[in-house]
Amino acid sequence: MERLSGNRRHDSPVLRSAVVYFGIVFGVGFVLGSVRVPFVVPWLGERSAELAEMPLMFIAIFVAAGHVVRRYGVSVGPRGWALVGVAALALLVCAELLLAVALAGRGVGEYIASRDPVSGSVYLGMLLAFAAMPWLRRGFGGGRSRDRANGG
Repeated sequence: MERLSGNRRHDSPVLRSAVVYFGIVFGVGFVLGSVRVPFVVPWLGERSAELAEMPLMFIAIFVAAGHVVRRYGVSVGPRGWALVGVAALALLVCAELLLAVALAGRGVGEYIASRDPVSGSVYLGMLLAFAAMPWLRRGFGGGRSRDRANGG
């Protein structure tokens, strides 16, 4: 057994945090999208339905970032939280594009070109908020003193 302990796999707390953060936000977005597309879009139209969903997604982003910061805060330094946001953003964009291709049957270029200019611009802002939120939330709940101790 001693021999196996030398070959332990070392999980990165940054990658783990990014995957958890992505999973929570993507899951909420998937559920909201499953309600928005068949029920809200026919009633309000695509632009209004997407814009109405944005505050709910912002709340999900804020809460999910707070969760991963509380859960992994001790093992991730201040610079690491920026990496968590960037890695989670990469996962989110890949998942979104894969869903656009697989479920909607569109190419990536067609999907991007089909975005509404207004709700698409707000969506880009939400992506930036998503990427920045773990870094921003690390300062809440005593995170700043941890950051100073970790060199941030």
